[in-house]
Amino acid sequence: MASRRRFRLWAIGLGTPLLIIVILVLFWDWNWLRPLAQRQASSALGRPIAIGHFDVRLARQPLLVFDSVTIPNPENFPGDKTMGTIDRLSVRVDIGSLFHGPILIPEIAIERPNFALAQAPSGTANWQFGDPNAPKSDKPAPQIGSLIITAGKIHVVAGKPQADFALNVETRQPAKGDEAALVIEAKGTYANQPVDGKFIGGALLSLRDPAKPYPIDLTASNGGTHVALKGTVERPMEFAGANVTLDLRGRDLADLYSLTGIPLAPTPAYHLTGKLDYSAAKILFRQFAGTVGASDLNGDIGVEIRQGDLPLVTGDLTSRKLVMADLAGFIGATPGKADAKNDTHQAERKQAEASPKLLPDTPINLPKLRSADIEVKYRGERIESQSTPIDNLSADLSVENGQIRLHPLSFAVGTGQIALNLTLDAQGPLVHLVGDADFHKVDVGRLMKSTGVFEGAGTIGGQIKIDTTGNSLAAMLGQGNGDVKLFMTGGDISALLVNLAGLDFGNSLLSLLGLPNRAPVRCMIFDAGLAKGDLQSRLFLVDTTEANVIGKGHIDLAQEQVDYQLTTDPKHFSIGAIPAPIDIKGTLKSPGIAPDPTALAERGGAAAVLGVLLTPLGALIPTIQLGLGEDSDCKSLLQDVGAGAKTPTKPVSGKPTVTKNAVPTRKNAPAAHH
Repeated sequence: MASRRRFRLWAIGLGTPLLIIVILVLFWDWNWLRPLAQRQASSALGRPIAIGHFDVRLARQPLLVFDSVTIPNPENFPGDKTMGTIDRLSVRVDIGSLFHGPILIPEIAIERPNFALAQAPSGTANWQFGDPNAPKSDKPAPQIGSLIITAGKIHVVAGKPQADFALNVETRQPAKGDEAALVIEAKGTYANQPVDGKFIGGALLSLRDPAKPYPIDLTASNGGTHVALKGTVERPMEFAGANVTLDLRGRDLADLYSLTGIPLAPTPAYHLTGKLDYSAAKILFRQFAGTVGASDLNGDIGVEIRQGDLPLVTGDLTSRKLVMADLAGFIGATPGKADAKNDTHQAERKQAEASPKLLPDTPINLPKLRSADIEVKYRGERIESQSTPIDNLSADLSVENGQIRLHPLSFAVGTGQIALNLTLDAQGPLVHLVGDADFHKVDVGRLMKSTGVFEGAGTIGGQIKIDTTGNSLAAMLGQGNGDVKLFMTGGDISALLVNLAGLDFGNSLLSLLGLPNRAPVRCMIFDAGLAKGDLQSRLFLVDTTEANVIGKGHIDLAQEQVDYQLTTDPKHFSIGAIPAPIDIKGTLKSPGIAPDPTALAERGGAAAVLGVLLTPLGALIPTIQLGLGEDSDCKSLLQDVGAGAKTPTKPVSGKPTVTKNAVPTRKNAPAAHH
């Protein structure tokens, strides 16, 4: 009896908890924990999240089910109070990972999400949760397996940049043997340009077989820009281990500013293909190759996102063939060749051609210049141009907090070089430019050959300096101060140029027939001062075997007006020569050329002109030596003329005159043949 009583008591003691557990299982409602789930979600997102119903489906990896989820906009956000809703959110959790981390979420299923993502006029976005300035947690992010989205709709409206587009998001079930695919389709406007795109990726995210990297297939267009991204990523949540090809083409590289934040000069149509990678907060477009206009472009470019600072753009670029017209956008002119098959700047080109102005007046976009720091090296190995005598180009560009430096921008011309050092301060309302250009033994033969019309030889040296402010090339030149000192020695220049300068019709005709086709040059000197945009000639002299050509006058760069006069002092008799100076007047774009009848008989030698120069002749010699070398004809010419100009000639008929051919010529100088 006692043993039966003990067994009955033991059975009751054991059975009662089991009965309670059975009753709890049969009648338990997980929705009783809905307030707790709401508090946890609200705390995590920093907003009062509403959940219509909560349930747990027990398994080795339990499934948490949230029905009728509502996410509000931030407090005081304009417009609708609701940011978005989800009909059902199902999250499967690995319980063991909650204790040893990182948290594993094998599956997330989102049914009929409907969101309106917006940006307030203040710039605040409703998709930003929590405090953006709060320190980042050291805890690893949860690892997510498959993402299944059913009938997702997202509407995005943002003021910066101007964007209004819709996204349709869906996980499509796989065909036999394939993996499910996440598909996102976009349509609307971005940066005030039509946007149309489609992304296809894997439904499995970070919990993947390492032997099967995450697939990416993106095609998108934004206005005239077209992007294709295809490949795989080993860790998609970090975009790490990428093996992705980026194909980028469009009408103008400057259009990429709204997509990338990188300030680029206007260009012709382009097409570039390379590898896209991401490492340590730096996006890399590497080993790319393609074309920009009629030029090729190859190299690497990277964008480093720096916390609390401007992004840093780095690049190492090369062109095996560079067409100079493709770089015109860097000075505010219309880029590309007018006869290009795909001329994407026809409207701008027609407008520039119709304008009476020659100098580019496109304003510099100062906010773009201040939007990034830049360190880029560029090399153009072979230059193609119908009017520019450049053989190759080298440029080192740096931009830091709106301070721009080209140090240097170097051009090779035959065996010589033109080197520019430019510093632009774009921190103020106007750009302040300080620059100089050094010409060192520039090959005149290369210079003349590039025109396709004239021929010649010799060497040019000298220096140009400028200090100015403005927000376009035209404005800078129109306000500039500085100096121009250019010299040529040795070789010869087409007699056609010399003869036309003095309207020597007889010799011009013989030159066209090839007799003679060149005129040996002893020296050419051009010395001018730039003051508030007015380029005033201090000395222009060409000493050849045919004649001495002397120039005077000025060029008003602000008004783009030319007022210049060339006088020819022949060295021998020529039938048909008209002894009158030549006036060059009018606009820079279309100057007029005509003889000056009022000065028909008033011709004097070079020494008379040189004798009244504002600049002492000796002051030019150091610059001549720098550009042409120690032993040059220009140096000796200035010394000879400087000495000769001090000795006046005998007056005739009461008027002071000078010897006809006052500029001395070298012994054994070759004579022209007619």
